[in-house]
Amino acid sequence: MTRIDRRALFASGAAAALLAATGATLADAPKVGGTLRLAVPRDDSLDQVARGAVFDTLTEIAPDGTLRGELATGWQTDSQARIWTFDLRDAARFHDGAAFDISDVMVVLGDVGRVEAMSENRVRLELTKANPGLPFLLSDSRFVITRNGQGVTPLQGANGTGCYRVERADDNRHFLGRRVAGHYKDGSAGWAETFEVIVIPDARVRTEALRDGFVDVAALPQSEGLSAHRGLRFFPSEADMALGVAGHVGMPRQIGADRPLDDGRIAERWWLI
Repeated sequence: MTRIDRRALFASGAAAALLAATGATLADAPKVGGTLRLAVPRDDSLDQVARGAVFDTLTEIAPDGTLRGELATGWQTDSQARIWTFDLRDAARFHDGAAFDISDVMVVLGDVGRVEAMSENRVRLELTKANPGLPFLLSDSRFVITRNGQGVTPLQGANGTGCYRVERADDNRHFLGRRVAGHYKDGSAGWAETFEVIVIPDARVRTEALRDGFVDVAALPQSEGLSAHRGLRFFPSEADMALGVAGHVGMPRQIGADRPLDDGRIAERWWLI
């Protein structure tokens, strides 16, 4: 099957026909550029979203809940789901310029089972107990891939393979990431040029920041003070909301209601219209 170059597609007249067939509009098409700003409370939200921007895992859960490869391009298992092999991406680099290597994966998988390299881009993992859901498990942020097993904290100086490198990070207060040029996900993720997470403990102040245009997305427990403000959207709904979203923000058409921060992947998947 031929892979479609999305950037070329949306620059051509063919885009309109495709979008019409899928029920989408040109405004729904992801665009590159701008700064996407997110306000969150003083909990683990900043860390969750920053990790999603800076680091990758072997697999990831798409907004619609389906499983897809990230640093792994494919995987296989035996009939008992106890022995697994993973094929690794060969076009990924860490933010310090080092190439993504099988040894970086072996450090992480070594905590899961007995691991060995079968080739420079294929790894074998033997579990002590069968686990058919292993690829879903490995999408969790506990299994982010770091260089030589380096830690993920502090965020300042963190070295991942994600769409955004850390430009500034004040733990539990502020995060600013800048889009990595030439990333292997170009054309499919990482739309904003910069991504900012701001911790605002008071929900009322987060509401005001969204209403007055100081942020584009805010984690909110209720829509009080925003219901009458035109152009705002509420996710999953106004009656049971977790996020308030400005009208100029593009977002995936389907996001699991149990993942209000899009599994920490807002930076990769959301864009400015």
